[in-house]
Formats: sequence, structure tokens, C-alpha cells
Amino acid sequence: MIRDARVLRAGFVPREVEHRDAEVNHISSVLEPITNGEPADTAIVTGPSGVGKTCVSKFVTERLREEVLDVEATYVNCWRNYSRFRTLYQILDDIGATIDIHRQSTPHDELIDRLQQYDGPRTVVILDEVDQLGDPSLIYDLHSMEQFAVICIANKEEELFSRVDDRLVSRLRSSEHVRMDKYHNEQLYDILSARTKWGLENGVITDDQLFQIADAAAGDARLAIGMLRSAASTADRENHEDITNDILLDAAEDARAQINQKSLDSLTPHQRVVYDIVRDHGPLGPSEIHDRYTEAVDDPRTKRTVRAYLSKMTQYNLLEADGSSRDREYTAIDQPSPTLAE
Repeated sequence: MIRDARVLRAGFVPREVEHRDAEVNHISSVLEPITNGEPADTAIVTGPSGVGKTCVSKFVTERLREEVLDVEATYVNCWRNYSRFRTLYQILDDIGATIDIHRQSTPHDELIDRLQQYDGPRTVVILDEVDQLGDPSLIYDLHSMEQFAVICIANKEEELFSRVDDRLVSRLRSSEHVRMDKYHNEQLYDILSARTKWGLENGVITDDQLFQIADAAAGDARLAIGMLRSAASTADRENHEDITNDILLDAAEDARAQINQKSLDSLTPHQRVVYDIVRDHGPLGPSEIHDRYTEAVDDPRTKRTVRAYLSKMTQYNLLEADGSSRDREYTAIDQPSPTLAE
């Protein structure tokens, strides 16, 4: 049943991107100067989860590398590599410049010096979940190095800007901004149809079923593809000739649970403490959450940082916010499965 499992994976970058031509062209135009050996502007790519920010950014850089010999690219998930050292180390490792760097003893300044001395091909640095950086000044450091072009990916511009100093805010506001909105159902259907064409055998899922998935995913391509992948995996494992509606119903619940668990696993230690406090004691307002969090950890972050944690977890459907900014309260979400239309 499964022809090419790669096509059904969340991180797969297709040969053609559906319904994002304008965004592809915009990012491509930002990066074009590096093809002529000139410095490129920073691109700020924003939008809700599941709208293709990472996929489009990787697609553009991969296409650029196909067209230009002396251009490289590196991708860093800043939620996973949230410390300054880990982000710098990941970039240096990808460009082959980590010789003699020791994780436990090498000063951060030495990593910056190593980047500044880099004289290899011009490199596009994709910083995904950039608002999770423990030290956002790293963006300014990279921006000042002409050998690197930077793509910053975040859910909301204001979440990023709220965590950086005035100098960097000014620089980021003058950068190129690429904003992505949620997909329409018809667009999600096209994305699913393309993945089905290349990833599955003919006839194993109907157009009606693809429309049901698109409708249930509510504009989130990551969830839609996850539902398709889960359904295909179950049908293949159980030796079905096609994907039944019952399998599809189970896949909807399974895909949501997998995404939820992945989001939970991505939380930093401090974010996890905040989440557990809300889960165990919510609904709670930001001040009480911060008070409980301060008592639970040895080196607590500021109230503003904790508010940023809460906002991030809300964006990823781990928490629910109720009320205005003055009387807002947070509750952990019991994850509902997407509802498939009959």
C-alpha cells in the first residue's frame, strides 16, 4: 500500500510546494544576493503551526543549492537547541568547523570567532522556532556576518520582538517579512492528493476521504499529513487493500496524540515545569503560575519569559487561554481528536 514512506513523513520537503508560490518567490528574492557573492537581508517567516513555514524555507534553500554551486544551508531547531552554545555548535557542525571545539569547556566567544573566520561557501542559516532562543542576540551576531544569510521562523512576530533588545528589534523590523496564513480545505486537499500520488498505491484512499481529512485538520497541514500517514500505516500493517473509514477515524485521534506528545517532548525543562503547574493546578493566572514556578526551580526566569512560555504552549494547543490580558487564565487542554465528517 505504501509506495514511498518518505513522502508521508512530517519533515519531507517535496519537489514542488503546493499553494505557496508567493512565499517561495518572496524568500527566493531575499536570498538572491548571495548567489552573486553579496550579503542578503534577514527573512522573518511567521504564521500558525502547520502552514508550511519550515517546508517552504527548506524548499527554497534546497532549490538554491541546486542552482548555485557555492551556496550551502544549515537548519537549526531552536526549541531543541535553545541555548546559545547549542545553536552555535549546530551551525558550526553543519559547516564542518567544530574541530577542537569541546562542549564542556569552549567559551561562547570562541564559537562566534570561529563563525566570523569562516571563509567557506556562503551559507543560509534557517533558525526554526527562533523565539525559543535563550539568547536572541545571536540573531544580531549572525546578521552582521556577510557570509551568512538568515531565515528566522516563528509563530508570531510580536513573540519574537518582545524578547529582544531595541537594537535587534529595529534590525528585525527592517528585515523582509513573509507571513503565512492557514490553508483552506481545498488547498489541504491538494497537498494530501500530491502526497497520496507519490506515497501510496493507486486507489487506496478516496477523494471524499481526503476532503474529510482536510476538513478535520482545520488548516493545519502537519495534522492533515499526520492523519494520512497514520491511516496508511495502520492499513498497511493490518494488510487492508484500502483505507477504511474506521481506520481513518482512529488515525485522526492517533495523529493528534502524536503531535501533542511531540510538542510536550520539545518543551525545555523550565517550560515543562510551567506546563505541569498549569496541568496540576489550573486554571491559573500568569502571576500565580510564575509564583509557583519560582518556588519549583532554582534559577527562575522572568515574568515576561514565563508569559512567552504560556503563549507558545497556547499556540501549540497544549494550553488554553481564557479571558482578556488583564484577567487571563490558563488551563491544560485534554486533547480532542479531530472530528471527521460523515
